[in-house]
Amino acid sequence: MDIKLEKKPWYIRYRYYLAGGVVFLAFLIYVIILSAGPSKLRIDQENVQIAEVKNDKFMEYVDVEGLIQPILTIKINARESGSVERIIGEEGSLLQKGDTILMLENPDLLRSIEDQRDDWEKQLITYQEKEIEMEQKSLNLQQQTLQTNYELDRLKKSFDLDKEEYKMGIKSKAQLEVSEDEYNYKVKNAQLQRESLRHDSAVTVIRKDLIRNDRERERKKYERACERLDNLIVKAPVAGQLSFVKVTPGQQVSSNESIAEIKVLDQYKIHTSLSEYYIDRITTGLPATINYQGRKYPLRITKVVPEVKDRTFDVDLVFTGEMPDNVRVGKSFRVQIELGQPEQAIVIPRGNFYQATGGQWIYKLNASKSKATRVPLSIGRQNPQQYEITDGLQPGDWVITTGYDNFGEAEELILK
Repeated sequence: MDIKLEKKPWYIRYRYYLAGGVVFLAFLIYVIILSAGPSKLRIDQENVQIAEVKNDKFMEYVDVEGLIQPILTIKINARESGSVERIIGEEGSLLQKGDTILMLENPDLLRSIEDQRDDWEKQLITYQEKEIEMEQKSLNLQQQTLQTNYELDRLKKSFDLDKEEYKMGIKSKAQLEVSEDEYNYKVKNAQLQRESLRHDSAVTVIRKDLIRNDRERERKKYERACERLDNLIVKAPVAGQLSFVKVTPGQQVSSNESIAEIKVLDQYKIHTSLSEYYIDRITTGLPATINYQGRKYPLRITKVVPEVKDRTFDVDLVFTGEMPDNVRVGKSFRVQIELGQPEQAIVIPRGNFYQATGGQWIYKLNASKSKATRVPLSIGRQNPQQYEITDGLQPGDWVITTGYDNFGEAEELILK
């Protein structure tokens, strides 16, 4: 006899399907909740750098590379035209002031100076002849004056005798008047001759001065011509290193043509280029330093070239104290140029987060440093070691400063 089986309820018959559906629905809800909530990423704490937000001194400065250059570079120009006869100074050699660098030759200049020497010798003879003529004229005037004075003395004695004889009645009044007229004439004549002699003496002094001035002028003119011969020997104007000579033997050079260069090595400067961003803040006199082997060496800006080329401008600095021992032309140093005085500010160390976020946000850690979340950020000034925080963080906060290239779009970081 068959037993009639009762039909099981549907939820019993389909219980496995229902269980699977519930599990799938729960998983779907979980995925939806995860996708709707913040994205998370687990990271190893050893792979990132964390830093504390501090209220510390902030110094705004620029860190650039500078090259050592001589404090002064002198270009040497040829004072006379000519062909290069011989080059004596070698490039790179150290020269003292007055050392010969090269020698020029100029046959036309030699002939010109010889002609001037002949003219000078002829003029000397002419000057000597003029002086002899003036001396002879003065002697003649002196002789004439002496003769007139002698005759005046003789006539005075004769006139005195005539006056005695007139008193004695020996001579007539007419004879006395004739003698007196002759004596008065000689007196006036002697006065004119003495005046002429004084005038001649004054004129002679003036003419001799003019002749001496002319002779001195011609002598200096001849000496300057002779100095042109010395200019054919190009010498070092100062002590230094001969950096280059850009002529070759036999080459024709013109007057004032640049032919060599000397670097003065008794002092050095540092030359660098800065971004045009700083052109309004960099001025002469600003302090700077270089750090080398654990020591700081002070510098000062002495020259700012305002012309901008390729978005940079040039700056020169000099040492204001001791220099490093191994300073050499062409050696590079890192230079920190100060843009102001230290100020208290909220700061964090530099990191690659700025390149990844543009300084708009940063990952901030919780109190236990087990989780970090994005927070908005405002950055003010910066230097090669620090960022100034103007909004978004407070002293005592901890942030992640590196590793942002691996975080993607994660909203939260779980540190393990």
